[in-house]
Amino acid sequence: MGTEWWKESVVYQIYPRSFKDSNGDGIGDIPGILSKLKYLKLLGVDVVWLSPVYKSPNDDNGYDISNYQMIMDDFGTMRDWETLLEAMHQNGIRLVMDLVVNHTSDEHSWFVESRKSKDNLYRDYYIWRPAVNGKEPTDWRSFFGGSAWEYDKHTGEYYLHLFSKKQPDLNWENNKLRNQIYGMMKFWLDKGIDGFRMDVINMISKKAYLEPYENFINGPVVNYSFKPNAPRVHDFLKEMNQKVLSKYDIMTVGECPDVTPDQAKRFTKPDCHELNMVFQFEHMDLDHRKGKDKWDIKQLDLMDLKENLSKWQTALHNNGWNSLYWGNHDQPRIVSRFGNDTSYRVESAKMLGTLLHMMQGTPYIYQGEEIGMTNIHYSSINDYKDIETLNMYEKQVNDEGMDPHKVMDSIYAKSRDNARTPMQWDDTKNAGFTSGNPWIKVNPNYKKINVKQALSDNHSIFYYYQKLVQLRKQYKIIVYGDYRLILRNEPHIFAYLRTWKNQRLLVVCNFYGNNEKVMLPQLSEAKKLLISNYVVDQSENIKDGLCLKPYECRVYLF
Repeated sequence: MGTEWWKESVVYQIYPRSFKDSNGDGIGDIPGILSKLKYLKLLGVDVVWLSPVYKSPNDDNGYDISNYQMIMDDFGTMRDWETLLEAMHQNGIRLVMDLVVNHTSDEHSWFVESRKSKDNLYRDYYIWRPAVNGKEPTDWRSFFGGSAWEYDKHTGEYYLHLFSKKQPDLNWENNKLRNQIYGMMKFWLDKGIDGFRMDVINMISKKAYLEPYENFINGPVVNYSFKPNAPRVHDFLKEMNQKVLSKYDIMTVGECPDVTPDQAKRFTKPDCHELNMVFQFEHMDLDHRKGKDKWDIKQLDLMDLKENLSKWQTALHNNGWNSLYWGNHDQPRIVSRFGNDTSYRVESAKMLGTLLHMMQGTPYIYQGEEIGMTNIHYSSINDYKDIETLNMYEKQVNDEGMDPHKVMDSIYAKSRDNARTPMQWDDTKNAGFTSGNPWIKVNPNYKKINVKQALSDNHSIFYYYQKLVQLRKQYKIIVYGDYRLILRNEPHIFAYLRTWKNQRLLVVCNFYGNNEKVMLPQLSEAKKLLISNYVVDQSENIKDGLCLKPYECRVYLF
């Protein structure tokens, strides 16, 4: 495995609607991001992943795109975007854009044409099917609830939408469509962007699951479930790489739900010529009951997390590349999820950051993670904006008669809006995010948890994350070293070793709120404490074992 700039980088994700508003309309925008570049440079990140800023009717907060080559009015103009890109590059920060090509908005010109008639030139850009025995073509369910098929009265057929009904799925079997997508990608790459994060990219191949239905037009509907990672996805990505990606020095990361380590190798191994890395979700599924949806929550078992992360570290070493993340725009806040956002918010946030950033892979920091932002507990469902959350509440409370209080408990734990509350810049009105009314309510704890406070405290989570970023640049072992889990059967400690050339790194994390003592023979060789989230007594005799405080973590270099 060769050295690459994207392996040695740390990425910061910006969700533009919630980052910084510059004009008082309550919506974050591109000039707002521009005004905070000094902050990002101070943190030390190398790359910004910018969630969609393209023209969109905003049914799914910008992931329903109506024009791939225009900027949404809410966010500014193309000139604003070009100014931002230029300023980022001047500050040594690369820009990765979102690529959303599993689906478009139903207001995209392609779909507007597609639904006009069955023989329209754009009809085959999307997946249309006739009814089967007067019913939907398959019994597939949308990830946002309800059927994955929507009936169109004008042509008397159904179109597929794995997400919102305003997000019709594209038909990647159509050569002309694929070439138009590749042309759109070149448009942005020629403007100077540094790569793509590809939304649900392993779902673009569907033919293998739809074809059998052609045999049942006049017979019974048979359950053929849709699954990501269908064989043709690799054909499409190899073609994309050959025609577009390989022509540029860029970073690519594919969002791949339900991907296994073996499948991830096919996506990311260099000689496969597809992607640089994938986002996998296995570790994000450990706090809900197996076989259930994400709303059926359970307590995380550290043993499960250790086995899962270790499996990915080992499987992709020299066979691909990991992406390392705790949070993004679709996940709740990690300090509320796997940490302790009350008594030990600072300590547990630092511990979780250490645990992740010392592994092999490219780390991602989601906006606000670096100051320990927490989940939101709105008192009313009416304060939530996320379509997935609202659909779930409607189904479970109104359709199934479930207890609203229990449903709200699931929302408090897992709603995507937990990550979408405005960035907390200071303790002024609306956390300094906007001078107007924010599009979604600010978390009330902004008075205590905000950037201004973090920058004034030398022991803040921000400066700890800054040091994590610096250590990755200083010690190549963090980037390229191999990984070995130790203390495998210890239920409260996550510890592992990294090895590279003549160096070894020991990472020890107390994952819970009790004092713990651990015995590690490797400590007799420890030469340097690289980072710790508590002040450590240097005269401590660690050869007799480590006495770890609640959520304490340490990293030693040998």
